[in-house]
Amino acid sequence: MKAFLTLLAPIFLLTHFCTEAALFKTRGDKMFAAYFKAEADWLAANCLNEVKTLEDWNARKGRYRREMHEMLGLDPAPPRTPLKATVTGKVRHEDFEVWKLHYQSIPKLYVTANLYVPKGLKKPAPAILYVCGHGQVKKDGVSYGNKAHYQHHGVWFARNGYVCLVIDTLQLGEIEGIHHGTYNHGMWWWNSRGYSSAAVEAWNCIRALDYLETLKFVDKERFGVTGRSGGGAYSWWISVLDERIKASAPVAGIADLQNHVYAGFPNSGRLAHGVVEGHCDCMFHVNTYRWDFGQVAALVAPRPLMILNTDDDRIFPLDGVNRVFNQARRIYDLHGERDKLGLVITPGGHRDTQPLRVPAFNWFNRHLKGEEPPITIAAEKLFKPEELQVFSKLPEDQINTKVQESFTRVANAKVKPSADTIKLLRQKTFRGWPAADVPLNEKRVYRKEHKGVVFEAFDFDSQKEIRLRAYVCYRAGLKQPKAVHLEVLPEAAWRRYLALGRPVYAKEWAEELALAGIAADAPVTDKQRAQLEKKLDHVRNHPEVYITFMPRGIGLSALSENERHITQARRRFMLLGQTLAGMQVYDVRRVVQLTRELGHAAPLSVWGYEETASHVALAALYEKGIRQIHLASYPKDDKVQPDYLNISRITTPAGVLDLARMKVKVNVAEKK
Repeated sequence: MKAFLTLLAPIFLLTHFCTEAALFKTRGDKMFAAYFKAEADWLAANCLNEVKTLEDWNARKGRYRREMHEMLGLDPAPPRTPLKATVTGKVRHEDFEVWKLHYQSIPKLYVTANLYVPKGLKKPAPAILYVCGHGQVKKDGVSYGNKAHYQHHGVWFARNGYVCLVIDTLQLGEIEGIHHGTYNHGMWWWNSRGYSSAAVEAWNCIRALDYLETLKFVDKERFGVTGRSGGGAYSWWISVLDERIKASAPVAGIADLQNHVYAGFPNSGRLAHGVVEGHCDCMFHVNTYRWDFGQVAALVAPRPLMILNTDDDRIFPLDGVNRVFNQARRIYDLHGERDKLGLVITPGGHRDTQPLRVPAFNWFNRHLKGEEPPITIAAEKLFKPEELQVFSKLPEDQINTKVQESFTRVANAKVKPSADTIKLLRQKTFRGWPAADVPLNEKRVYRKEHKGVVFEAFDFDSQKEIRLRAYVCYRAGLKQPKAVHLEVLPEAAWRRYLALGRPVYAKEWAEELALAGIAADAPVTDKQRAQLEKKLDHVRNHPEVYITFMPRGIGLSALSENERHITQARRRFMLLGQTLAGMQVYDVRRVVQLTRELGHAAPLSVWGYEETASHVALAALYEKGIRQIHLASYPKDDKVQPDYLNISRITTPAGVLDLARMKVKVNVAEKK
């Protein structure tokens, strides 16, 4: 028998919590803010805390590096296919020449670049990979690549005896791809596939080193990397992933989770102290293993590393930079190599300035050339963007604009999942769940009887900072129910509940209706009244218990309706090694536990609709006591499925159903 949505419980709750209605706009914000702070603080406190000695570090660093490859979508890495490097022209200067070139990091993924080559080289020279930040150069609809914006760095290195390869990024190259999938394109399936645009940038850097190794005038044992802002982040990726890098100088490219995740939240109108709002997806790995950024920095040890930043950079705040530096310094100290780690802080905001460049130039002179002459030549731009352009016509076969569709390897839909798949999901998709459940601490908010129907509301702790509400409905005098129906509702269904209750409680429910965007004074039809009475009648005539529940982020715990705010909250979850949807699955598990703790021991059926259909199916894999699940409008693919971290690399939506059938009875229906 189809379960009836228990819309009624909230209706009779009004007189008991209407005084709280004014908090509805901020209740979710406050709850999430407390949660983000607690999670970020916990990860910060546990960053590398298992490493006490050099032996500890050496025993773990190989695993850490493999995890970093995986979190950047490079385990397994794409095949090292032929680069097909092509020089399309050269620009000559009295001190050096600039090669205009492109290579394919994977087939048809073009990387446009400029190679600065000093004149008069007598022996192989050290080489610098310069990775660009977000410096767009575009005229009349033509992108010349951010390599044109950062050309002054290539000029300086070439004038000082270095070969310097300046590579364009995916988004701001001559062929314009996408960096902002979750930021402003709604591509939440990037999380499901374990994809970040950081992955492409990291791979393009690895292949850049492969290209440099083909050049006879380059010393393959003296590679360095630098870049600022986005390029600072990519400097970290390549330094960690590839030990061919012998010296690094990331500029304004890293802060810690405490900066990114909770500083400034829930301020959705402006940047505050370096929150994630200031960064696109290319700045972040998919944090499967729940690292703080100090662990990234530590993996460069004991190779020479200089961290450079300004003291008033709002998207790379000084306190977070210092914390990252101190974490790295602890590992350098274990190696006895403190002199190979440097920190330079200059005055100013987020700008590319000469005071920041000079220490970086000195660093490379010291560690790649073994000398520290005075810096007498300024870094200056010498060329018009058109002079550095690689393509006169963009290649028609490029995949740059759609590489996110295929870069990470996803699960084979033809391979049936197994019990091992459930374990793998727990490790790589739901690793952010608590290691142990806290007590539910349930509390009855109210109990009200109306026309022979009892309604109760219970608040409980899903996690310490996450307190949610479940609504229980049953006929008066019911002692031994024959069944329990638990419905997990998406936001749209919650709003329908409010609309159904409005005919009776429009005045008392003004705040809730306003929160849902439902007009309290809209006309009430006889049909609407009849629908409400029909629901009450069903409950009175069936010896069953009906429970209605909305996981975090829905209903009373909803965030503000500012779409940007909601987007940035969801991105914070990814930085914590979670997703909002993944933690909603955990909430479903917890409300199942609540039904038993309240004494409702009859056979339990759980119902999910649209996005919550996936939540219910996944919760059934891990929570005992569910007899059957009913799923309406279950997703067909991972672009429709809610975003669960890495899930598409492990199984498919159909595979989740196969796994659920191993545990419970599954009924799937299309939405009517």
